[in-house]
Amino acid sequence: MRFITVGLVLGVLFSPVALAGDFAFQDVVKKARALAEKDYTPPAAIPKFLRNLTYTQYQGIRFKPDLSLWRNESRFHVMLMSPGHYYSHAVKINLVDSKGVHPVDFQKRYFSFSPEDRDLVKRIPPDLGYAGFKLTYPFRKADSQNQFLVFAGASYFRGVGRDDAFGVSARGIAVNTGLPSGEQFPSFVEYWLVHPPAHAHSMTFYALLDGKRLTGAYAFRVHPGPVTRLQVTATLFPRHAVELLGLAPLTSMFYFGENTPRPPYEWRSQVHDSDGLLIHDGASGEWLWRPLINPQKLQMDYFETGRIDGYGLLQRQRDFSDYEDLGDRYDVRPSTWVKARGDWGKGRVVLVQLPTETEMSDNIVAFWAPPKDAPAHKPLTVSYDIDFGPPSVAGEPLGYALHTFVGDGSVIGGGDVEGAYRVLVDFQGGALARLKGEAPVKAVVTPQDGGKVLEQFVQYMAPRHQWRLSILARPKSGKALTLRAFLKEHDHTLTETWTYRLPPDNQIIKQD
Repeated sequence: MRFITVGLVLGVLFSPVALAGDFAFQDVVKKARALAEKDYTPPAAIPKFLRNLTYTQYQGIRFKPDLSLWRNESRFHVMLMSPGHYYSHAVKINLVDSKGVHPVDFQKRYFSFSPEDRDLVKRIPPDLGYAGFKLTYPFRKADSQNQFLVFAGASYFRGVGRDDAFGVSARGIAVNTGLPSGEQFPSFVEYWLVHPPAHAHSMTFYALLDGKRLTGAYAFRVHPGPVTRLQVTATLFPRHAVELLGLAPLTSMFYFGENTPRPPYEWRSQVHDSDGLLIHDGASGEWLWRPLINPQKLQMDYFETGRIDGYGLLQRQRDFSDYEDLGDRYDVRPSTWVKARGDWGKGRVVLVQLPTETEMSDNIVAFWAPPKDAPAHKPLTVSYDIDFGPPSVAGEPLGYALHTFVGDGSVIGGGDVEGAYRVLVDFQGGALARLKGEAPVKAVVTPQDGGKVLEQFVQYMAPRHQWRLSILARPKSGKALTLRAFLKEHDHTLTETWTYRLPPDNQIIKQD
């Protein structure tokens, strides 16, 4: 990978310069560089009684919206978050305006508390600090604020478009995610929020990241709307070599879906924040889709890219009937798309899937990684956009896989081959939308890992104007079922490449 040095990137890509006071992104870069020259010191932990709060108790600590920062000064308002429960340390928050930089001191009066925890407020230190912040913006009415961006916990942040509910998260960085050596979680430890003009439709803020292996300076420019976009520039300073450096990581939850068994006690047909990973390789032009699973044990997949154009975790299942869940509304969870700025060179998109027994755990991580270790003491800068919104955020022009169904290939409706799987993939959109049912649509199906395709055919589904690919495939004994497929008409490619990997230790096929 060719990394661009700090001095070169800012004039070519997103130039994150604050036109307020004398503070700018380079000031954060200097802080990160100086911090990297020192030994790592973990952030001071908050009092134990706050760390031991239950989820319900923590939810009872609420910021008072009528005390939001910039309430009468801008479209953008700032709500502050209390440490506690998951948020085990405080961060520094500063406001930047034409007069300079102003630290935001902790104020108990900014928060209300549940009646059951009246004594809690007495025990909270007067200098506790904040866990992070939430940004609000009037999506529909000028006098009604909507939360659209949250920064809290390590380097995590969540965003939504106008019509979404919070779901998938992003992170500043991922360090050794999925490796036996153990993942590390650097944290944003200080923020600078630049005061936007009264009628601005975008705003800028900065963040300082610190961790055992690296520090970083981040500039964000956010544009809320039907699709909420963050323009990001990050300059990283490794203290030590990083074996697997994950840039622009995304984190989500997949409990079960239409391509996995449903737990016997579940009434819902699907539960997930995202249902697949989409990748666009700018070198080959290929669009690749991988449906997510909830594996029995850790599964890591590496997708080599000649020049990454973009990747994201999407929620393509957007009908309420896909979930029938009035409480969690998984049908309105956002998709997110990372768009690389500049040429990141050769590398790989890494997909990490962890087993989970509940919907309360984020078990999916996707990020881009360079082909080699990130060396110590060699700074690097990268720029990209992150979009939160409907699954169309990727801008894919081809037909796409909306449904993936998997069943036993040795039962009625599946087939009569012991040890085989029946796989159905429903495609729609792109050039498929213009084709009639008698069009000569064919599939190119490729087995991998020693598996065999025993049967495959394509059918037009008139009721939904979709094209269904049906596959009967048998993996090599003891190996994963691994397939790639796409649809074409004559020599014209109609769809993205659907790829699937199902480990042998699954609950789909009948076991002896």
